[in-house]
Amino acid sequence: MLEKGAKIYIAGHRGMVGSAILRKLKSEGFTSLITRTSEDLDLRDDKQVAAFFDTEKPEYVFLAAAKVGGIIANKTYKANFIYDNLKIQNNVIHQSYTYSVKK
Repeated sequence: MLEKGAKIYIAGHRGMVGSAILRKLKSEGFTSLITRTSEDLDLRDDKQVAAFFDTEKPEYVFLAAAKVGGIIANKTYKANFIYDNLKIQNNVIHQSYTYSVKK
């Protein structure tokens, strides 16, 4: 069970899934929600992600961040999308492990 005051990072809080998670947590009274835009934190950059985790020390992480595009972009740049999304997931998961995130 998540504590209402736990530090919770929502990666991808401006997307469809992430924004729904953020709204739900706010509506349930969670008070220490951490968000960053992709302009503020490039999740593809392992050094930025490590520095962010070192500073914020989230207890819980919701990973809903991804590079997305339309049908044509996805078809044209398949390898770019999967490469960037793997970097995002790997950096966030690795730092979550490194900083002993609970879940």
